[in-house]
Amino acid sequence: MNKVVANADEAIRDVFDGATIMVGGFGLCGIPENLIRALVHKGVKNLTTISNNVGVDGFGMGLLLAAGQIRKHIGTYVGENKLLEEKVLKGEIELDLVPQGTFSERIRAGGAGIPAFFTPTGVGTMVAENKEAREFDGRLYVMEHALKADFAFVKAWKGDKWGNLVYRKTARNFSPMMATAAKVTIAEVEHLVEPGELDPDLVHTPSVYVKRIFQGELYEKRIEKRTVRKVS
Repeated sequence: MNKVVANADEAIRDVFDGATIMVGGFGLCGIPENLIRALVHKGVKNLTTISNNVGVDGFGMGLLLAAGQIRKHIGTYVGENKLLEEKVLKGEIELDLVPQGTFSERIRAGGAGIPAFFTPTGVGTMVAENKEAREFDGRLYVMEHALKADFAFVKAWKGDKWGNLVYRKTARNFSPMMATAAKVTIAEVEHLVEPGELDPDLVHTPSVYVKRIFQGELYEKRIEKRTVRKVS
């Protein structure tokens, strides 16, 4: 039951070229910083990443972009990363933009074993192109397929050695759903505790979904700032 590994490098030992990886985070909040850095160091290529966004230039998943390790990205928001924009326009990376609610449900469906579902979101737009559509109760719906991955990288506030996880506030984001939708879920935590120290009623991700866990370090915990006027 002890799923603890020494560090991020050991945790990602079997990540391979061409892997599909879900990466938790909302903006720069709750991102698995240690796992991302280790992935850059490992140098695996042609990755398909599934995450809300792609970090920012020079931080978070932006490091993977700069290293040329991402072949395709599936996400909902790309506005903070100029390098991603350049790569997309040059055809160096494939980008699949998904409405955020649909994105969440596709991941949840993947974890629940539901292959596809119908949603009204995106009907009549580019989102619905080349997708099956059906009418229910007089309203048109488009079919969306579930999302699954080889690996899920998540970051939690606390976790025990069995792999039970507790997230904090916005840092909870997409991580609980991603943890259920991958073959191998790896968690880094700010505080690694002994089994029994977590209140069972507060656990967000049960240990059954987590294969490896380790104590993270060197968290920058950057925040994104909205600039509304020039700094004088």
